[in-house]
This record gives sequence, C-alpha cells and structure tokens, in this order.
Amino acid sequence: MFQLGKTIVSEEIIENDFVCNLSACKGGCCVDGEAGAPVEDSETEIMVDIYAKVKPFLRPEGIAVIEEQGAFVKGEDGEWETPLVNGSECAYVFFDEKKIAKCGIEEAYNQGEINWKKPVSCHLYPIRVREYTELTAVNYHKWQICDPACALGDELKVPIYKFVKEALIRKFGEVWYGELEEVAKEHLK
Repeated sequence: MFQLGKTIVSEEIIENDFVCNLSACKGGCCVDGEAGAPVEDSETEIMVDIYAKVKPFLRPEGIAVIEEQGAFVKGEDGEWETPLVNGSECAYVFFDEKKIAKCGIEEAYNQGEINWKKPVSCHLYPIRVREYTELTAVNYHKWQICDPACALGDELKVPIYKFVKEALIRKFGEVWYGELEEVAKEHLK
C-alpha cells in the first residue's frame, strides 16, 4: 500500500492487468453478487433526476423494481446501492442481442440522453473505493468472474490503473492521477 494525499492505494492496481472482455464474461459483474452497485451520497439525487430519461433503456422487470423500491436503496451495509431484480442483477441492466449485460444508464449517456455516465463505482470497476474518516482506500476487487478480463489485460499489457484512468480522474482528479502514474513508474522499475 502507498499513500497519495488522503488515499491509501493498493499496489495491486499497478501490478495487475485488466481489460473488460464482455464477449467472455457477458457483463457478469452487473448480474452476479449479493448487492447492488455502490452509489455515493452525491449521486443519489442524480439517480432520481435521470430516471425518466434512462427508463426507455431498461427492461420491464428493472423498471418495476426501481418504481417499487426507488432509484437507489439502502444496502445491508447501510450504504446506498442500485436496486436488484430477483436479488441478483442490477435493475439498470439490459441485455443486448448477444445476451451481454449492459448498463441502461450508460446507454442513455452514450445516446446523448443524459450527461452522466453511471455511478462512479461502476466506472471504476474492478477498483473499489472505501471511505474512512481520515482516508480513502483504493483497492483491487479480484473476482473469478473477471478472469477473462485479467487474461485480456495481461495479453494487451494494460494495468488496472490505466484501464480505469478516466474513472480515477473522475473520482480523484488529474493531479492525483498524475501522482499515481509517477508512483507506478517507480514501483515497476
């Protein structure tokens, strides 16, 4: 671990490679698991505000869950998260013609309907961020479902921190990311 400002960062995001391989995993990170995607306090109002424009991109079962439970819910850990359909897939998921899970929020963004890509936790994945009183932990969430992404990242030689560069800048800023790049250069010597 190393410290950048008020963050504690795992070396794993520098040492491990990763590039999403949707044709292999089928977007499993959006459909498997016991909880929805984390939603930051600052994102809750956005989730409510964009819902009407995101709704056309969602499946009927996702719409039903959101309209029953809300655009976000309180998880078992007391944090905000996206609601789930049948305790499994994110309510914002839709499936394309190849049966790959995709994000309805991101699709609305890609189509120019909204100007917010998706919750930053989704954008950062496989990095997970945990806020503590004094510091923020930045860790690699290793999950077997992402083994194809690790293999593709290794083949293409793309470290995790480069794969999620846009999201890290979104979360922590350009200066922080520049410092991370410097640490990575030194660490990999």
